[in-house]
Amino acid sequence: MTTRTGPGRTVGELLRDWRRTRGLSQLDLSIGAGVSTRHLSFVETGRSRPSPDLILRLAEQLDVPLAERNTALLAGGYAPAYSRHELGDPELAPLRAAVRQMLDGHDPYPAVLVDKHWRLVEANPAVALFTAGAKPHLLTPPINVLRLSLHPDGMASRITNLSEWRAHLLARLRQQAATTGDPVLSDLLDELRGYPGGDDAVAPTSADRPRVVIPLRYRHGERELSFISTTTLFGTPLDVTVAGLAVEAFFPADPVTTAALHALGAPGAGTR
Repeated sequence: MTTRTGPGRTVGELLRDWRRTRGLSQLDLSIGAGVSTRHLSFVETGRSRPSPDLILRLAEQLDVPLAERNTALLAGGYAPAYSRHELGDPELAPLRAAVRQMLDGHDPYPAVLVDKHWRLVEANPAVALFTAGAKPHLLTPPINVLRLSLHPDGMASRITNLSEWRAHLLARLRQQAATTGDPVLSDLLDELRGYPGGDDAVAPTSADRPRVVIPLRYRHGERELSFISTTTLFGTPLDVTVAGLAVEAFFPADPVTTAALHALGAPGAGTR
């Protein structure tokens, strides 16, 4: 994978690498961004210094992550355009309240807030169903939820369809790493692929096994619980931190799981 943020990289080099990563020609990008191919070529080779507006227009067309847009602006000699707040900062108070409402409202079904590297930020009490039995070294902050899911000392030993769930997570992470060019995600992918549990291919559906999603099948005591998962992102983010956040929520995939989760979440159930 191309290193896009090394020292001394010019804004033209950064934009060219993102264009190539997205599989676009100069003509494709120039048409989409409303700039001449000649001018784009001059920008990429350093013969022309782009304005901040042009950098952001090209970055938008290339779907460059907000943090890397800031990097391109800095390389071009301009100030960053996107803030980077900590989640505890007052500016993000409305976002924290919205997340808390989502997590609490989803109980007794598990839900977590994760950052762009899949580190756990917040969780509702129902997530204890997944963390119970995991070894302490996987539950020491910062907790990486993908590592917790696929590590033999984590959830893996209780996931009854581990091979296909592992393949699903690896495919998702592989796409995310390729899309963002984030070396942390690439390293995490290499680590997770080294864990046991099956190959990297997601099994296709067949005529005798029709499916619409890949479920997570999880053993809890003597029961097998089945979940489907959803991902919620924050629309139109203008902050680097917010752009990397996602709420991962799990819903029961069958009536047995629904009943079991409500029973586990009942007062006095003693599971949390």
